[in-house]
Amino acid sequence: MKLLLIGYGYLGQAIARVFREGGWEVLPVSLSGGDGSIACDVGDPAAVGCLPAADFIVHCAASGHGGPAAYQRVHVDGCRNLTNRFPAVPLLFTSSTSVYAQTDGSVVTEESPAVPDRATGRLLLEAERITLGAAGVVARLAGIYGPHRCVILKKFLAGEAVIEEDGRRFLNQIHRDDAARAIHHLATTGVRGSVWNVSDSQPLSQRDCYAALSHMFARPLPPGGPRDENRKRGWTHKQVSNGKLRRSGWQPEFPSFLAAAKTIAATL
Repeated sequence: MKLLLIGYGYLGQAIARVFREGGWEVLPVSLSGGDGSIACDVGDPAAVGCLPAADFIVHCAASGHGGPAAYQRVHVDGCRNLTNRFPAVPLLFTSSTSVYAQTDGSVVTEESPAVPDRATGRLLLEAERITLGAAGVVARLAGIYGPHRCVILKKFLAGEAVIEEDGRRFLNQIHRDDAARAIHHLATTGVRGSVWNVSDSQPLSQRDCYAALSHMFARPLPPGGPRDENRKRGWTHKQVSNGKLRRSGWQPEFPSFLAAAKTIAATL
């Protein structure tokens, strides 16, 4: 089996490792062509037309911290070009749980309304629509952390963390390696035309998370402050459920961010 892997960064390299361990041949693709990957701008239909055939496609390319124009090119145009070029090949698009804009602390499932309040979120939904229209799979990923990368823990250990307002906002996260295993699971179980939340099993309120970290690392609790309205993923307050994914047979190795915190801290 061959995997065409669009995006070979932090998550993409973990996906490649998991698929290779499963016996797949992985054909990685990146914009620059670094690390032995195929150079391709997926927003360019002519470039996508030159990509090799495969049995399955995973699109996890990042927008490079860009705004709506980058989201349009990488996600929307990318998914459209891939489905046009490979109409018979299943595509899995990695979207984001930021498409859920709930602010009431409710539990959100794949059936919950996804009405993002930002242009980037609406563009993710358009890329999802294209993917699902081609009988593909959408994986909505919570905030990714893992070895050498964890914004929450890095800010806490540096003394830069702030508990926003009363700390009630829920943090929804997923370990990079659990996300990679979930994507492999969805590729190999044959699910098609469906949406899946990829998050860990224990959303934590910001206050509870920092209280646990304070105890774990013997550090003071961060001070309070106003909410950050400019968060990249938007300011939301919700608990993302991974129940559908777990019922399909996947289980996270790290069901809670706190289960991995000490190991991750050693890599920062």
